[in-house]
Amino acid sequence: MILANVRERLSPEDLLLVAGLLGRSETADRPDGLLDDPALFALLREAPGLASPSAPLFLYVAVRHTLRSVGIDDAELSDYLAALLLEFGMRDRAYRIAPSDDAVYYYVTDIVADLEADPGRRGLLLRAHLGNFSLWLSGVFPDRITARKARAGGPSLEYYQRVGARGFRLAAEHALAREWRLSDLYALAADQFDRLRVGLNRLSDHAFFRNLSSPDRLMRQVEDEMRLFGETN
Repeated sequence: MILANVRERLSPEDLLLVAGLLGRSETADRPDGLLDDPALFALLREAPGLASPSAPLFLYVAVRHTLRSVGIDDAELSDYLAALLLEFGMRDRAYRIAPSDDAVYYYVTDIVADLEADPGRRGLLLRAHLGNFSLWLSGVFPDRITARKARAGGPSLEYYQRVGARGFRLAAEHALAREWRLSDLYALAADQFDRLRVGLNRLSDHAFFRNLSSPDRLMRQVEDEMRLFGETN
């Protein structure tokens, strides 16, 4: 199960690096204050050689910075998404509801088909994975989804948004999620799925796949900007 625990994985060396880049002396007293500094993401991206950040540090700050840019100022949700990126980036973890689970899901439709198969712990994992996997695909690989839709009539980004939000909402309603105090996190992810997707798209476009460009990417960026911020800009 993916948990919002990336900040717990940060080492004293990570915090010393952050403090050094920001020209600050404090580390352990106010780590969240340091990690939330608006200048930190750019400093981490430019840090050379031995000063380069660890993966947990970079991803947490990157996600936190990017989500705030789309209007989501929630450290726990940023922590959860950073954990999602870390775990799903390892081998075939994105296709499994847990590292030790034997079932492999390459399509969200296969996860949907199994949702009612087990009402217990595996049921919660399936519901959460529907949200996680939909967000992973639509957030980190939007260009691939757009290309597949144009080439072979595959699902759209809007489809992944609907299905992913449904997965998180069902997870929030699960008895075990309430028992483990995960309901509020899943509910927020469901309510904000659109902005989460756009935030991860920005991170993917500018940090993961920044050397790619296409008319479809530009159109997506313009449409998302107009939909989310057009009324206030």
